[in-house]
Amino acid sequence: MSASSKIAILFSVTLGLALTGPVTAQGLFDPVVEVNDDVVTEYEVEQRERFLRLLNAPGANREAVIETLVDERLRAQAVEASGLELTPEGIEAGITEFAARTNLSAEEFIAALEDGGVSEESFRDFVEVGIAWRDLIAARYGARVEISEREIDSALGSTGGASGIRVLVSEIIIPAPPENREEVQEIAELIAASQSEAEFSEYAREYSATASRDAGGRLPWQELTKLPPVLRPLLLALAPGEVTDPLAIPDAVALFQLRAIEETGAPTREYAAIEYAAYYIPGGRSQAGLSKAARLREEIDVCDDLYGVAQGQPEEVLERGSKPPSEIPQDIALELSKLDPNEISTALTRANGETLVFLMLCGRTAAVNEEVAREDVANALRSARINAYADSLLDQLRADARIVTP
Repeated sequence: MSASSKIAILFSVTLGLALTGPVTAQGLFDPVVEVNDDVVTEYEVEQRERFLRLLNAPGANREAVIETLVDERLRAQAVEASGLELTPEGIEAGITEFAARTNLSAEEFIAALEDGGVSEESFRDFVEVGIAWRDLIAARYGARVEISEREIDSALGSTGGASGIRVLVSEIIIPAPPENREEVQEIAELIAASQSEAEFSEYAREYSATASRDAGGRLPWQELTKLPPVLRPLLLALAPGEVTDPLAIPDAVALFQLRAIEETGAPTREYAAIEYAAYYIPGGRSQAGLSKAARLREEIDVCDDLYGVAQGQPEEVLERGSKPPSEIPQDIALELSKLDPNEISTALTRANGETLVFLMLCGRTAAVNEEVAREDVANALRSARINAYADSLLDQLRADARIVTP
């Protein structure tokens, strides 16, 4: 798979993503809002909207983007007032780190953005503000945050090890190619307002693209720790019957309804790493693609068998590795949570539906070191507390600022 194909798979960049309507050169730099002595321009708003749409991220509407840019101006002003300066090496490291989240190099990521109409300068500005604000908050509040052993014990559930939790969940995964993304988002927001399990199930049968659609999206009981880390706190915050906000995942939008939750009484099983293999089949969910996947199901028994299948093909057709749960793409992590070792899923696609993902769970590595788990909890509590300080500071900056819409 070439670099250009990989970029297409990750971003599904098309001309249809471009914002409608040409703007004159002068109009691009008209002020949209003034923040103290700084101005947010029309060009910056357009650039950020394009950026968020390319990433299929939430908040890509004009009103939300303007609010975000105002916050970033306030953060940048606070950083400047503090005298904090970033090094070129720090900025480059931040850009590389951001790009790595999509399995691209910095150069490939920037090229993909530029293909979608987002300039490298706009992306760099976004990264610089984020890094500088993070450093400022760490310098100002980091020393104040101390996490006690009692708080860690409370977060774990008990001093003797947390009881296991399992959940009963329904899912809806709606394909979201670029040309239909806005329509899919509207449907997803309607589903998020579901008032009952029956209503959610009807939506699943109508819109979901997963194997669970015939069952109304209903999944069997699952251990909470097998689910993607990003999904766990969202489910724990729900009452039975409630639905998550729409979640953007590659080529799709996902929603989840909590049907029931219970403690099992058994110790929680945390996983340090998940090993899986993904073999990419051209044709997506076409008859040819699905037929090839069906033949593979009959031919292979374990993950290692896929090496023979991929022999002689470009190395990019087979992805095999072991990753911490937090580093696995959300849609893949969700499918893996449903599988036992050597089981297979063909529910996912890439390249705007043109590539079928033949996904196989190879195994899970248990996190047996309790001290590592405690340190993870301590870090999470510390991060949450620092984020609360950051939000409080931003609220104060907004209260003191002069924000004017021309």
